Amino acid sequence: MPDSGLSVGVVGAGFGGVGMGIRLKQSGYENFTIFERGDSVGGVWRANSYPGAACDVPSHLYSFSFAPGHRWSRRYAPRAEILEYLEDCVREYGLERHLRLNTELESAEFDERSGRWTVQTTGGEVVEVDILVTACGQLTNPQTPALPGLEDFAGVAFHSAEWDHDHDLKGRKVAVVGAGASAIQFVPEIAGDIDEMTIYQRSAPWIVPKMDRSYPRWERYIFRRFRPRVAAARVTLFTLFEAFTHAFTGRYWLMRPFTAIADWERARQLPEGPLREAATPDYKMGCKRVLFSSEWFPTLARDNVDLVNGRIERVTERGVIGPDGVERETDTIIFGTGFRSHDFVAPLAIRGLGGSLLDDVWRDRPEAYLGMTVAGFPNMFVLYGPNTNHGSGSVPYTLECQFRYVLDAMRRMREGGLRYLDVRPESQIEWREELARRSIPTVWLTGGCENWYITEQGANTNNWPAGWLEYRRRTRRLDPADYRAAV
Repeated sequence: MPDSGLSVGVVGAGFGGVGMGIRLKQSGYENFTIFERGDSVGGVWRANSYPGAACDVPSHLYSFSFAPGHRWSRRYAPRAEILEYLEDCVREYGLERHLRLNTELESAEFDERSGRWTVQTTGGEVVEVDILVTACGQLTNPQTPALPGLEDFAGVAFHSAEWDHDHDLKGRKVAVVGAGASAIQFVPEIAGDIDEMTIYQRSAPWIVPKMDRSYPRWERYIFRRFRPRVAAARVTLFTLFEAFTHAFTGRYWLMRPFTAIADWERARQLPEGPLREAATPDYKMGCKRVLFSSEWFPTLARDNVDLVNGRIERVTERGVIGPDGVERETDTIIFGTGFRSHDFVAPLAIRGLGGSLLDDVWRDRPEAYLGMTVAGFPNMFVLYGPNTNHGSGSVPYTLECQFRYVLDAMRRMREGGLRYLDVRPESQIEWREELARRSIPTVWLTGGCENWYITEQGANTNNWPAGWLEYRRRTRRLDPADYRAAV
């Protein structure tokens, strides 16, 4: 198919931006640019360079079906191999000339008369495009808690997503704030080098064994030469994670075997007593992100590691005062406290029809129809946007659904000679009401915990409250009745 002439601006070069670029290429589009503020592709995997960084979704599922990975060295790929996979995708599909690295967008404004977006970089460059696709992700802007007294701390403090590789941890007294997905990876990696470690957790995570293993050379050969083997792995893994999804969204009986495995593993690796009690969650599995690790509990049992349950009272010049009122001397604080997950396009300022600012529209809660389009912001598609996160599953799978939808929208614009497509407010309202209704029985609202999926007002703004096969079906093609078209 020849290029239609439609121009596309893609914001971000992680899985969303790279995958969108590949699909545009495969569909015959050449007039597109991928803007990336970093110096290389990778997105969250470029930014998170902490020790032990790896995927907690098996490698064969955490990749694109149209660009399957055949060179994984183990079941759960380490960060370096994920970056290599994305770099291979860029080379294999010829995306180099479409990439603008070290280029951060400052603003994007839609012009109704031309039906085009004007984007401006932080360097002052102005570019016009017909279609704006944001692929900023949900896990890009680190969240550091405003702990009282932190400004007085005399030591070194940094977030795990901004790891200070110049700071030698050997012999240090380290405080780790948080016990989430990043902490369970970097804590076991650094625990053996430091003098003392204190982990401050607000609540214990649910941990299931990470059934990781390396792939021998003969098996990697089969992956390369016999591609149905990779496809079979994807189907098997997808089925397992889809079962998790249904367990989180109302079919709680599906969770029983996983809960039993987690309880057994904790009891096997931690002796009965205060430590095991502190490491035992007091909420339903799935309310917070379920974590995969076979090293977390043995690390907690080390003589140089102390686990403190509850909120930190304050930071002092020399250490941290925990919920028990005890000040523990510390020279290094590492925050494993996640990301500002509701800032889906930050810090990009986006203005739609009538000059409306997306930040203002999303002030109370971020929302997008099918997680992708926002009323009043025509020709804009948000990848991995509101309510497209997985309680269980693979983000690249969701992105593939969204790529298909974006391409269908572009096809309809091309064939209909349309200036723009704008989702109808009533369609977005119906979507919001459906999400609210279907979120009621989910474990994220009923599980008895605080999580980053739910706003302070109790609205689910991040997770899709159903199976991913349903999401795939509903995003297979654009329904013209959901949109206002302008010629």
